[in-house]
Amino acid sequence: MEIGTGTGVSGLWLLRGMRPDGILTTIDVETEHQRIARRIFQEAGFASGRTRIITGRALDVLPRLADGVYDLIFVDSEVAEYSACVEAALRLLRPGGVLALHGALAAGRIGDPAARDVETVTVREVVKAVRESEEWTPALLPTGEGLLVAVKR
Repeated sequence: MEIGTGTGVSGLWLLRGMRPDGILTTIDVETEHQRIARRIFQEAGFASGRTRIITGRALDVLPRLADGVYDLIFVDSEVAEYSACVEAALRLLRPGGVLALHGALAAGRIGDPAARDVETVTVREVVKAVRESEEWTPALLPTGEGLLVAVKR
């Protein structure tokens, strides 16, 4: 699953890494983003049955999805929704499933104690909560804007 379809770039990478029978569920509030992503997936040779594109706010859609059936959830949405997405991932992922959270270094501000903007503080709190949770085995990858990867125990 991908939360934050964007224009389909990350979805394309996820599809390329999946088993041939895997299905990508991708959620975005912007219908234009999804239209572009659908075209990108098709041009890359992926059958329409390989994607489940859902239009809506992630926080409205996630409660309607089945428990414990996802192998991976990639979150690249509004930072304000990160905490709720992590909470939903605990329910949606199967044991051993992976949560990947984009922007976990808050564009380099995460290590700056003087950075107290809402986005940076939110990312700090989410990363700390995952790190301290008994339900996750986390790793922080310092690539790009940072990637928090956590395996559900």
